[in-house]
Amino acid sequence: MLDRLRIGLGFDVHPFKEGRPLFIGGIKIPYEKGLDGHSDADVLIHAVVDSILGALGLGDIGEHFPPSDPKWKGAPSSEFLKYAAETLRKRGAELISIDSTLILELPKMKPHYPAMREKMAEILGITIDRIHVKATTTERLGFTGREEGIAAQAVCLLSLGQKL
Repeated sequence: MLDRLRIGLGFDVHPFKEGRPLFIGGIKIPYEKGLDGHSDADVLIHAVVDSILGALGLGDIGEHFPPSDPKWKGAPSSEFLKYAAETLRKRGAELISIDSTLILELPKMKPHYPAMREKMAEILGITIDRIHVKATTTERLGFTGREEGIAAQAVCLLSLGQKL
């Protein structure tokens, strides 16, 4: 059984930008700034997708959705997560769990945890108890401490199917 388990780690960072909506975990968060990026810059979903692709040995999100491709300009990151879920199914893999951490000072994330977990679980086709979201600060140190942007990290555990 252990030879079928894989761990994937994802990390992403995006700076804040005025005039953009803030999407994190597939939901719109009320805030005065959004995140800058080629897509909707959902830092949490990007980290989760990277963790899944890494566990499958399929590279990173930039290889599958290159920022140089205008097709992905402004795209909802939920499309990237749907792709990761479909890839898991096609390869006969089962997503056992995801644990993620947002790194930021503001806005406060705790009130949004249930909605983010529900949205990502729905897209991934898993029960909500298999995905966890939390947040921390850097005690005002670094770019997140100066409120210049948000970072996210995610780790996932997969059980590989027979097709891999």
